[in-house]
Amino acid sequence: MDQGVIKTFKSYYTRRLYRQALDTIDAGRVENLTQFWKGYILDCISIIQEAWEEVRPSTLNACWHELWPEIVNDFRGFPTIDNQIPDIVRLAKWLGGEGFEDIEDVEVVELFDSHQQESTNEELEQLAASSSDNGGTREPSPAGSLAEQTNLCPSPTKYVPPQARGAGERMDDKKREELLRLKKTVNGLVNRLSEPNMASISGQLDELYMANSRKDMNETLTDVLMNACVAATAMPARLMMEHVLLVSILHHTVGIEVGAHFLEAVVKKFDELYKSEAEGKECENLFILIAHLYNFHVVHSLLIFDILKKLVSTFTEKDIELILLLLKNVGFSLRKDDASALKELISEAQNKAGAVGKKFQDQSRVRFMLETMLALKNNDMRKIPGYDPEPVEKLRKLQRPLVHNSGSGRETQLRVSLESLLNADQVGRWWIVGSSWSGAPMIDNANKTQQQLPVGKVSSKILELARKQRMNTDIRKNIFCVLMTGEDFLDAFEKLLKLGLKDQQEREIVHVLLDCCLQEKTYNPFYAYLAAKFCEYDRRFQMTFQFSFWDKIRDLGNLSPTAFSNLVCLLVHVLKTKSLSISVLKVIEFSELDKPKVRFLRQVLSMLLIKTDSEELSNIFGRLSDNPKLGMLREGLKLFLSHFLLKNVQAHTTAEEASLLKDRVEFVSRTLQAKESRLKL
Repeated sequence: MDQGVIKTFKSYYTRRLYRQALDTIDAGRVENLTQFWKGYILDCISIIQEAWEEVRPSTLNACWHELWPEIVNDFRGFPTIDNQIPDIVRLAKWLGGEGFEDIEDVEVVELFDSHQQESTNEELEQLAASSSDNGGTREPSPAGSLAEQTNLCPSPTKYVPPQARGAGERMDDKKREELLRLKKTVNGLVNRLSEPNMASISGQLDELYMANSRKDMNETLTDVLMNACVAATAMPARLMMEHVLLVSILHHTVGIEVGAHFLEAVVKKFDELYKSEAEGKECENLFILIAHLYNFHVVHSLLIFDILKKLVSTFTEKDIELILLLLKNVGFSLRKDDASALKELISEAQNKAGAVGKKFQDQSRVRFMLETMLALKNNDMRKIPGYDPEPVEKLRKLQRPLVHNSGSGRETQLRVSLESLLNADQVGRWWIVGSSWSGAPMIDNANKTQQQLPVGKVSSKILELARKQRMNTDIRKNIFCVLMTGEDFLDAFEKLLKLGLKDQQEREIVHVLLDCCLQEKTYNPFYAYLAAKFCEYDRRFQMTFQFSFWDKIRDLGNLSPTAFSNLVCLLVHVLKTKSLSISVLKVIEFSELDKPKVRFLRQVLSMLLIKTDSEELSNIFGRLSDNPKLGMLREGLKLFLSHFLLKNVQAHTTAEEASLLKDRVEFVSRTLQAKESRLKL
């Protein structure tokens, strides 16, 4: 039979199979070829029958020629499938999909020749053993050639439930279709973008962000804008400004991740082209995009200065042209935002030009760059040819009403450096709130930081003490060791800052300091002076100390007498030095005072009034009048001073202290009353 009959039958079967698949998809009964493969076994028998009926008698007659030539009449040669191959190729290309779109004639021939050789006895025995071991199922063979994908008699495979068959392919196809549809929509909106319909286009893109994942939208929008703005030729300035304005509006209305994603893509593309020394204008176009991202308040001037410093450091002819391009677009804005940084940059450029500028054949561009910088320094716009701030100002006016309700301006500017953007994949995108990242580099850097900490330089006694105090993390342990080994509070302050802690780690300084202060057997003013120094250094520490004091005040009933007394002394010191405001007591509900809180307030106020002179008391308690929301605290303090402090003053102090305390209470009451009267007026 293997004299062309089998191959002919295969060709008829394949052609009919592809034709039926195409008709089924066109009729809408299935969506794609994957779904057709799931159900084609139902029609397999009928296709085999039709294909066999199509085999001609002359074909069957010819197969006997080698075995019994005498019975073969009118032999015209062995049958071929040359006429079927073009039809099969055409149908396969119409079906489309992976493996079919680029099918060639030779692949179809290989398909029909793939099962020419019969299986040996050993192969059949192995196949049977595998079938019995797996309960009649077989592992799927890896996807391979076209012959395997379109096998007429597919080899047995592992059973997959109908609802799970092709789920991954369907999901990938569906996702690909959705992204293609999304890109087509975004591309259509961006193509119609202009100043009059800016509000409409940005509104429609905002709705797309609500309907799709932000990741898909950010990638799609960035891809579309980059294709529109980055070309080998110089792009029109108006087009560049309008596209960046669109990013700025979405940056303020949708979220900063929109501008952050676009900015990162632009900067990385610019760095790539800059290093490759591309001949076209792509680098200049990307540079203008970065400049307008700064003009429309997407990015802070920090990035612009980083780029300019990098260009000045290399100082080639291309760098000079890029510096001039950037200064022309954002020079006067840089002068307004950070004049001192611009002054330093100009001085560095002058030094660089004096050192290497003579190597250039064309000295005019170097002189022109220095003259431009001098004009910026002197705020002389007339000496910069072609400088026209009107288009940017006009678009800024258009921007303001569109982002008015979303909080525009300096708060949403991305204060990120060039190095952070280029190393975003290694160090994470810390400038995006909620950005997730996991990776070893940051852990490695943290370990390197910790290696510089003083744990290994302290005695084992200090380390054992840290363990007993439950300093159970490396950060807390290092802070504890610095506190215990500092020569004085200034030395400890400098060493703690050198630890380079950030955010949550930085707050551990306050927690450990407060815990150590309360654990002391007798009050140690070292902690109070150190706490005051940190509050003076940065407001972040003020807020952390305030929250920590609130936690301790709420938990007064569980504090030991020693910890209670140390907390009172520490709070009095930070109030006396104005490191914290008296409003720290607003956490106390004066209408629901219990015994620990009454005792705590009596000791704090008594010590504060006795150890502080009248002028300082006026400043401390006068702060309550600055905020009308502190009226309840003001009234509560007046009531406590008159009913709790004065009535029992003789029982807790000497006669001299009692007299002084009484005078101070009356003075503070008059201060609060005077402030209150002034507020009412």
